[in-house]
Amino acid sequence: MAAKSKVPPPVDSLTRSQARVEHKRLVLEIEAHNERYYQQDAPTVSDAAYDAMQRRLEAIEARFPDLVTASSPTQTVGAAPARGFAKVQHAVPMLSLGNAFSDAEVAEFVERIRRFLKLGADDIPAIVAEPKIDGLSLSLRYEHGELVRAATRGDGFTGEDVTANVRTIRDVPHTLRGRDIPAACELRGEVYMLKEDFLALNKKQEAAGDTVFANPRNSAAGSLRQKDVAITASRPLKFFAYAWGEMTDRPAETQHDMLKWLRDVGFMVNPLIELCSSVEQVLQFYRRIGEQRATLGYDIDGVVYKVDRLDWQERLGFVSRSPRWAIAHKFAAEQAMTILRGIDIQVGRTGAMTPVARLEPVTVGGVVVQNATLHNEDEITRKDIHVGDTVVVQRAGDVIPQVVSVIIGKRPRNAQPYVFPHKCPVCGSHAVREEGEAVRRCTGTLICPAQAVERLKHFVSRLAFDIDGLGEKQIQEFYDDGLIMHPVDIFTLQKRDARATKKLRDREGYGDVSVRNLFAAIDARRKIELNRLIFALGIRHVGEGNAKLLARHYGGIENFRSAMAEAAGAQTDEGNASEAYADLNNIGGIGEIVANAVVEFFAEPRNVKALNDLLEEIEVLPVAQTRSDSAVAGKTVVFTGSLEKFTRDEAKASAERMGARVSGSVSKKTDLVVAGPGAGSKLKDAEKFGVRVISEDEWLKLIEA
Repeated sequence: MAAKSKVPPPVDSLTRSQARVEHKRLVLEIEAHNERYYQQDAPTVSDAAYDAMQRRLEAIEARFPDLVTASSPTQTVGAAPARGFAKVQHAVPMLSLGNAFSDAEVAEFVERIRRFLKLGADDIPAIVAEPKIDGLSLSLRYEHGELVRAATRGDGFTGEDVTANVRTIRDVPHTLRGRDIPAACELRGEVYMLKEDFLALNKKQEAAGDTVFANPRNSAAGSLRQKDVAITASRPLKFFAYAWGEMTDRPAETQHDMLKWLRDVGFMVNPLIELCSSVEQVLQFYRRIGEQRATLGYDIDGVVYKVDRLDWQERLGFVSRSPRWAIAHKFAAEQAMTILRGIDIQVGRTGAMTPVARLEPVTVGGVVVQNATLHNEDEITRKDIHVGDTVVVQRAGDVIPQVVSVIIGKRPRNAQPYVFPHKCPVCGSHAVREEGEAVRRCTGTLICPAQAVERLKHFVSRLAFDIDGLGEKQIQEFYDDGLIMHPVDIFTLQKRDARATKKLRDREGYGDVSVRNLFAAIDARRKIELNRLIFALGIRHVGEGNAKLLARHYGGIENFRSAMAEAAGAQTDEGNASEAYADLNNIGGIGEIVANAVVEFFAEPRNVKALNDLLEEIEVLPVAQTRSDSAVAGKTVVFTGSLEKFTRDEAKASAERMGARVSGSVSKKTDLVVAGPGAGSKLKDAEKFGVRVISEDEWLKLIEA
């Protein structure tokens, strides 16, 4: 479990020396994040985490003003321009906005404006509310209506010259249209990428083996700042205009009218912008945009509010790095609303069926989320999830996105409750849910493609068939190439290779000798003990110990198969009344859970066929009967230390043949401890519990008696 992050002490409790140390740390950390965000287009923290650092730094500087410097992140914007682009001085600085994170902070913003302008208690300034586009800020300079230069924000005072790249963006006019265009004007806005274009670009990048982008903002920024203009031209960049810098003549006297003018001269202006006359109207806009966020074609991370009258904007001026007349009302960075378009079932390597919500893409915590876990069928029922619902999605840190809740009021009239499938969507085998478990599992252990690789790796593992030269790596390679898809394919590999055009010996890393050795190792396992075969089948709850219990009880493969066929044939929803099931369930150490898992395995016809196919290629050895008259029969034995005369598995097998039970730990119920050199804690436990301890030689004499 990850350690919990330490909560920093309140700023009010910091001493001057503590504040100085933390101030220095925060400055360095924020500067590093600024560089990654603005220069490298590769942020490493969420907006929420960054905002929290920035707000704490501001709080420290408010309490200790002497710590403020001109280079503090609270006094600057962005990061210095990256190397490789010419630098451009902004005639009017491109400053950032202050942030609000609650309704109360928005109300306080409006109240501060009212007080500063000395307006009456009921005189609320008109506010322009607009979606906050999550893209890359850009300044465009026009002279006599012609585009002459384009520059990024940079540090707010100096940006990067990206003129050639910007000329490839269709939304940016090369010539402003209309009359009375100012002789010189800097028009500003945001370069962005549509979510569908971002997803298509990432697919293309992935197919080409190139870097994929975390979100549309990174994608847009990286595309704009390409050294090769042709690459930028190939990327579907877009631009929304919403502000201006230097202007020789101003065409309008309000923010709202200036936006109309920007549209008239040829720019795309966001159609959702609204003029509000009260705090309540402003907050209604925020909530409405938040609800529409999932259906918008582009990413937004909040709403921006600006005083409408430009003369009032001039009177309000700036504080630090932000205008007094504007603020950004940010969305909660780790949650977002979106639409659930469908539910897919993913089948894991153990057959576990997990429902996954297929979502309208939405950015949550700096990452585009298209899918989110729904955990299990009980969770779907508990949250009353229907396909078509508007849902709240959450992503905290690196946690897999999850559906938090449903907005019932937005449910479509024709939405139907989701019915969890009782068959595996991958192989069609029946899926069962054990009592007390939340997970439903596919029973197609041997034939389900979703489980195949892991089941095959288990099949050849040390305690199963233990085939030398056919480990996890080789199984994965052979499966990927279609050579081994089912257990029986292992034992038909040599025949098929003889007929194949491309031989195994022609594969990289193979040759005549290695192929001969592999086929010999496979042939050496054509005879196998029943307990190993049962373990190799990968039946749920049947490990090495239970496999031995089953093998000892049935003795041979035919007895086992016929008994399981009888039990599986009698299985119903009400239970199983067959003698075969009762016999299975009464085996000491098995119990109902294991018995049900074994019967479910044999109730799937395709598992039975896969086993029958396998038995055509191998011989299953009957179990050697255990002795009941040996000196260790019925006793619990523990082996510890280094055994020199046989392996641990051989020691275990010999003890079980003598009728003993082998345990991995020492307790009061242990009868005997066999200790070799280097025995440690188990030897101490034997002394503590008064358990008899013997050497390896004494053990051999005991079992030979």
